[in-house]
Amino acid sequence: MDKTEQPASRTKKVLQLLLKIVVTVACLWFVSTKISFSELRSVLATANPGWLLVALAVFVGSKIIASFRLNIYFKNIGLPLSEKENLKLFWLGMFYNLFLPGSITGDAYKVIVLSKRFNSPYKKTSAAVLLDRFSGLLALGLILAVYSFFVLGNISYSILLLAGAIASVFVLFFIIKRFFTDFTAGFWPTFFMGLGVQSLMVLSIYAILYALGIQEQQSIYIFIFLVAAVASVLPLTVGGGLGIREFVFYKGAVFLGVNEHTAIVISLVFYFITLAASLSGAVFIFRKVFDK
Repeated sequence: MDKTEQPASRTKKVLQLLLKIVVTVACLWFVSTKISFSELRSVLATANPGWLLVALAVFVGSKIIASFRLNIYFKNIGLPLSEKENLKLFWLGMFYNLFLPGSITGDAYKVIVLSKRFNSPYKKTSAAVLLDRFSGLLALGLILAVYSFFVLGNISYSILLLAGAIASVFVLFFIIKRFFTDFTAGFWPTFFMGLGVQSLMVLSIYAILYALGIQEQQSIYIFIFLVAAVASVLPLTVGGGLGIREFVFYKGAVFLGVNEHTAIVISLVFYFITLAASLSGAVFIFRKVFDK
């Protein structure tokens, strides 16, 4: 039975990977047909390296807090993982998420490694990683709703977004309290840490805007980034949302009436900052993640 299921499972994973590659290439191709690369270069040429370093530093800070947030859920299920070990594993996971397009993503790798090392039930470890993702997504939705008041120009839509974002927080809390009782104690700490993580992400984008000399319409670019961040969470492309993020940035810029070339540059600069921060995770492929 297993022998017949394994090839089918591998085929399914290969097809999923091919589909992600196709979506990534299609999104990038679409964006490339709508923009001028000479204009992109001219916008990039004015970038202030000092502000770019600030953006990178703030981004790294957000990821450090995110690793602490995840370890709260790990501690909820009794995993004796030190903050140092967790941070190294978190950074290795970032590297895998961005550089390995296959089925072993950073999240899947963490689940496999921790389940084996600590003999933890696979379902509980998976739930910890998944709920951590949701806590970040809820915080992202709340900040997005707040920015909508400054961007959309329709108070009714903004109120609906804010009400939906707040309701989602409490819905997830009651779901966890009812079905995932191990994680109830960690819900509110991780949620507020998620707000901190996403707020630092927004500050990183502000630093990118200052690096590019963009002083006007900043709230619109931030709003587009937040929408793109939500879209990039969906497992539709490879490279941590590459392609879909640029597609959303372009469409958002057109819809909201800002410069689409500037929007694409913001997206690409953020991607390269993510790339630079994640690349350091490769070190832990060759060094031990866990202390003796």
